[in-house]
Amino acid sequence: MPVTQDHSSFANYWQAAVTHIDLDLSVHFDSRTVGGTAKLSVKIRESGTSELFLDTRDLIINSVTHKINGPDLPFKFSDEHKALGTKLVIGFGRQLSEGETCDIVISFSTMPKSTALQFLDPSQTAGGKHPYLFTQCQAIHARSFIPCQDTPAAKLTYSAAVTVPVALTALMSAVPQDSSRPSSGPSGTHTFHFKQDVPIPSYLLALAVGELESRQIGPKSKVWSEPSMVEAGAFEFADTAKFLAAAEEVAGEYVWGVYDLLLLPPSFPYGGMENPCLTFVTPTLLAGDRSLVNVVAHEIAHSWTGNLVTNATWEHFWLNEGFTVFLERKIIGRLHGEQALQFHAANGYLSLVDTIHQIGDTHNFTALVPDLSGGVDPDDSFSKVPYEKGFYFLYYIQGLVGGSKPFEAFLKTYLQHFKFKTLTTTDFQEFFCEYFQDTAAVQQIDWQTWLYSPGLPPVQNDYDPSLGQAADALALKWHTSDLLGIGSKGPAGVSPNDIQGWSSEMLVAFLDKLASYRARQPMNKQTTRQMAKLYSLDESKNAEIRGSWYKLAVNAEDDAVLPLTVQFLKEQGRMKFLRPLYRALYKSKMGKDIAVQAFQESRQSYHPIAAKMVAADLHVD
Repeated sequence: MPVTQDHSSFANYWQAAVTHIDLDLSVHFDSRTVGGTAKLSVKIRESGTSELFLDTRDLIINSVTHKINGPDLPFKFSDEHKALGTKLVIGFGRQLSEGETCDIVISFSTMPKSTALQFLDPSQTAGGKHPYLFTQCQAIHARSFIPCQDTPAAKLTYSAAVTVPVALTALMSAVPQDSSRPSSGPSGTHTFHFKQDVPIPSYLLALAVGELESRQIGPKSKVWSEPSMVEAGAFEFADTAKFLAAAEEVAGEYVWGVYDLLLLPPSFPYGGMENPCLTFVTPTLLAGDRSLVNVVAHEIAHSWTGNLVTNATWEHFWLNEGFTVFLERKIIGRLHGEQALQFHAANGYLSLVDTIHQIGDTHNFTALVPDLSGGVDPDDSFSKVPYEKGFYFLYYIQGLVGGSKPFEAFLKTYLQHFKFKTLTTTDFQEFFCEYFQDTAAVQQIDWQTWLYSPGLPPVQNDYDPSLGQAADALALKWHTSDLLGIGSKGPAGVSPNDIQGWSSEMLVAFLDKLASYRARQPMNKQTTRQMAKLYSLDESKNAEIRGSWYKLAVNAEDDAVLPLTVQFLKEQGRMKFLRPLYRALYKSKMGKDIAVQAFQESRQSYHPIAAKMVAADLHVD
């Protein structure tokens, strides 16, 4: 048995490891399926192994053979598990010895209900002429794309040939091999080729197909999108090379070759997804002023923390996300100064407090290392906790060991030691304690409480409040002007000049700080209407401002924002905005039925992951 069991996978990767996959895929928009073959290179790790266990969900397996055109191999399925799918058991025909290798070829097809794939009709795209497909495999959705060992504990390299309609372009989380143009395929199609030589976990497999164009935005980088958005994307993400350079300064060499960005249609459920060589990003980042591109800093940071050094199972997700937020803020500090890092850290703590309040401070999911045994879907456990509580812990221990300089030296050593590998929290703890064995302050760390206890962090971090002082002060003014929630015209002397010259980040910080003050007693709608009038909040087109403002106003039973909120929920599918706003509407006196109706009208346009999570929030399934 493996040292660490992955409760979210059926794979026997500790006995027989899939080390490489050659994919030959065709995309069928008419049937909303992807089909073809996967040739799996398998290495035996434990003598006496006679079977290979793979993860699948909603896949049709046509045949399994030993090598291409080789003899058939026996295969069978286990009973279906609601969250985890179905185990595919393939017999080798004999017991194999440690070190032996074999190639297995699986002919398969996805089903239209695959949770990894979202097919969009032409009407759901910016261009309106051609269909679109994109995948989202994190956390355990790769098994509904291809038969695989769908666990981060098993890394592999891959190559792919992808055949698509001739008017469309295919992209993957790999380096394109078509130097000039794709090769011709069957009538009306052409084939794109890709290669990923750096080992990755299955959740980083990614495919996108659509009417796509690119613009060069740096030595290693292009931005891709539908033609009508490509110039806006090139402007918004023009600083990508600066982010990469700052990240390399902190974390070491970038090993992935290219770093491209794909600007997806609005239904993409996340801010970004760190697919190697091709970060997926949401169009809600297109603010027109480059004010929301810190998401790109986060996804670039994943090139080291997550993609290069990877959590062994989803219980240890904080090793991906906590470290990535930490590195993201180091990048921001390099580019915009230490006060900017401190500003983002303080705002991150507010979001952590709000998340733990929403989940419950005794809930298993608020521990840095939650228990996912018993068939828990990892998607259900994901929240701000691994991101912000993970960052909070790393910032705390950085202070204990002497600050940024010694901790950044440790970080480079850590990344070098574990690159191309997976690790658990215990692996990290042991490595950290050995590295800092001569640092007495490390003895202060209460590992058990920090890592395994639910709720807020046990120690308070102090951040430089300089950049956030004006936002905090204005939030306190508005809070105290309506302490009882009975309504007011606002604090004395407030005016539109209060926010003159503020960045969108400052305005969001003001709204979120005010929301934290009003966690127990919402504001009165008379007060929020006065805020809207003074600061033109209803007119904002910035997605982050809209998300924070609408939530604050809905909690105040401010019916003037209902049509704005519903429109926002219908025009994009990012879960960062969908889930808090749907929950706020559902909880409010004025919005419960409106929330359910809006979701039912929009559900088919959302990604399956987003639809599943919102349905649970609204208790509609």
